[in-house]
Amino acid sequence: MFLLQVLIVLLLVVAAVVTLLIQARSDRFDEARDRSLAAAESFSHTPGLAATMLGPNPSAVLQPRTEIARQQAGVDFIVVTDRNGIRFTHPEPQLIGKKFVGTIAPSLEQGRITIESVLGPLGHEFQVVVPVYDTGGSIIGIVSAGLKVSRVSSAINQQLPLVLGTGAAALVLATTGTALVGRRLRRQTRGLGTAEMTRMYEHHDAVLHAVREGVVIVGGTGRILLANDQARRLLDLPTDAEGRVVGDPDLHLDPRMAELLASRRVVTDEVVPLGDRLLAINNRPTDRKGGPPGSVATLRDTTELHTLTGTAETARNRLRLLYDASLAVGTTLDIRRTAQELAQIATPRLADYTTVDLAEPVLEGEEPHALGSGASAVLRRVAIAGPGPSPLYQEDELHTFAGTTPQATGFVSGQPVLVPDLSADAGWLTQDRERTQAVIDFGFHSLVTAPLQARGVMMGVVNFWRTRESEPFDEDDLSLAVELANRAALAIDNARRYTREHTMATTLQRHLLPRTLPPHPTLDIAHRYLPAPSGASGDWYDVIPLPGTRTALVIGDVVGHGLHAAATMGRLRTAVQNFSTLDLPPDELLAHLDQLVTQLDQETSDSPSVIAGATCLYAIYDPTSGTCTLAGAGHPAPVVIRPDGTVEVPDVPTNPPLGLGHHPFHTTRLDLPEGSTLVLYTNGLITNHTHDLAAGERALVAALTDQRDRTPQEICDDVLATLTPMRPTDDTALLVARTHLLRPERIADWDVLFAPTAVAAIRTAAARQLARWGLEEEVFTTQIILTELVTNAVQHASGPIHVRLLYDHDTLVCEVSDATDTTPHPRHPAPDDENGRGLLIVTHLTQHWGTRHTPTGKTIWTEQRVAPPSGQAGTR
Repeated sequence: MFLLQVLIVLLLVVAAVVTLLIQARSDRFDEARDRSLAAAESFSHTPGLAATMLGPNPSAVLQPRTEIARQQAGVDFIVVTDRNGIRFTHPEPQLIGKKFVGTIAPSLEQGRITIESVLGPLGHEFQVVVPVYDTGGSIIGIVSAGLKVSRVSSAINQQLPLVLGTGAAALVLATTGTALVGRRLRRQTRGLGTAEMTRMYEHHDAVLHAVREGVVIVGGTGRILLANDQARRLLDLPTDAEGRVVGDPDLHLDPRMAELLASRRVVTDEVVPLGDRLLAINNRPTDRKGGPPGSVATLRDTTELHTLTGTAETARNRLRLLYDASLAVGTTLDIRRTAQELAQIATPRLADYTTVDLAEPVLEGEEPHALGSGASAVLRRVAIAGPGPSPLYQEDELHTFAGTTPQATGFVSGQPVLVPDLSADAGWLTQDRERTQAVIDFGFHSLVTAPLQARGVMMGVVNFWRTRESEPFDEDDLSLAVELANRAALAIDNARRYTREHTMATTLQRHLLPRTLPPHPTLDIAHRYLPAPSGASGDWYDVIPLPGTRTALVIGDVVGHGLHAAATMGRLRTAVQNFSTLDLPPDELLAHLDQLVTQLDQETSDSPSVIAGATCLYAIYDPTSGTCTLAGAGHPAPVVIRPDGTVEVPDVPTNPPLGLGHHPFHTTRLDLPEGSTLVLYTNGLITNHTHDLAAGERALVAALTDQRDRTPQEICDDVLATLTPMRPTDDTALLVARTHLLRPERIADWDVLFAPTAVAAIRTAAARQLARWGLEEEVFTTQIILTELVTNAVQHASGPIHVRLLYDHDTLVCEVSDATDTTPHPRHPAPDDENGRGLLIVTHLTQHWGTRHTPTGKTIWTEQRVAPPSGQAGTR
């Protein structure tokens, strides 16, 4: 067979080559003739040819032209002659003037084109003779062109390699195909001959009838071609079944089975009941890949396997329920939410209704008291799940279960209780008889009560109920219910512990924050604090009165959540209050606070999870000048609402957070016209999972637009209502202050001469000013204070000296400034000392006094409580 294929391929190749050669020879002759004719005719019609031929020296003109034309036309020669055949041109110049060799008579006499095929010494060639006419139509000569056939290339040069290559490829393919077919046959037959193949068929037939799986082969006409012994037994076929149509009544096949065998449709493990058996059928058509029409079916008896599968499926469903519960229960640290997740995962996969009852202290994060045997249980229903309303206790109801009920028994003893029949259970019937009967009438007939106990704490019970549509609970259901309750109890206990810590942290946070703020005549202040559900995070704010009618506004945020963050916040707030008594500028106060936070970090260096980092913004508002000096440490910049309603975020220098150490803090000074509103906040107000800080800041600016006519309290409410998400992830502290200026008539100041005689002049000026304010009773005390302070400045400081009196509501402030930065200290002089009593006198005459350093020196200030003159209300 292989040799026949090779012979056919060779014959086809030879035939193709011969055909190409014959065709190529004909094409070359035609090409030589056509090219010669085209060259001769083209040159004979060249403009001016006749005039040149009749001219004085035609060879000189025509010889170069014919050579150019010959080369362009690709012919061997172009010769021009006169009527006598004498050459004017020739490729070989020495032949010019000699007689043309060829047939020219027909062209000269009859004007015909003569084509000659000449077999010369150089091979076969074509020669064409074309007459040349003058303007009068007379023949004056000829043009002859010729080309040897050997110079014409043939397409066989390109086609012959392709034909030979194709033949070789066909030969290779035939060889390869024959080798592959032979190899496949050898592999399929394993090199067996006819006898071996017959013996193997007999062996296969024996195996086919020996297997425990039935095999039935049905032909395309619906007749049974083969049925092994197992198939005959399972289908109860007669011995002569082969050859009969599947639907033959004598076969007594079940109609469903007969339809399946004759359908030729694909079936995989389809279970068909046949008498008391369950048969698993697999059916495949035999013509899917070009085979004969028909189908092959296999049959297995799965009666026992079906029973085992049902048991395994039940176990798999229970494992799946426990797995799903581990993912679905305890997704949050909310007790009620966790209980609801438990009820939802158990309904309806374990019970038709599920209820969860917890002791009241558990909801507050506490541990319930242990109860003695037989005691009643007071529980609150925190979750219920079921297909619809029912007479069961509803969610959030507080109820007392009698000591003999399954709920009380399970809660007190910590053991699960299985009640297969509620209507026959005496302990269940002792509970509220009217409601109990309503529950039974509704259809509830079985109950499992499992305790919710974790880490030795009994927190409540979970009740699984089944109605009339479901089977009663059994021991397997009890085990599953207990396992489910134990897993859920851990999640509920985690939520309880978190609730306790969250409550403690929030309580501590609220106690550490200012409960009430002192009155500030030059500021209208409102504040809000919202703890996050995830736990207090150490946000705080404060308003601190400062000397000279000034006020410090503070807001900050501690890293972390819980008790540690709240405690750290309390320490930082106390530190800020202490540092503010030193009357430090904002940058220096933050530097001291930064050192404190660094120290706290060092103290907790053995606990990597505890970090004392924090942010803070400290601002000092001076109502005498309407300026606000502020500095921030990693905290968001405040927002300012101008009196005209314009909202802006001032350009506050970006300083690092507290706790990094060795970084300078820079301050900013804002000019705030009277009626401006300063909004300080923590980042919990502008951050949530939907946007970043920049987007939150833009949202805050938008929320503060058109708020100029609203009070600070209303601004706080509006901002929180607009920006606070449904479930905030961080605390929020908000401080809003509207500014007022101290009226100019409440300010008096003088430049004092640097001389002892200046004391009398300032005493007189102060007395006149106090009289204008209606504070005549304070003249004597104020004069003594100014005398001591100015005298100390003259004696121990350097000029210039400046005195200022401020009268704000019920406070009179005296300030004496000089050009030195030496801080005076009071001392207790001996009885015979003449010096050192000045500051001691000032201390006894004032409520407060102190020293404030300025860029040009220092200021010593005192505060006196005064009673405003009758008939005067405000002092702004």
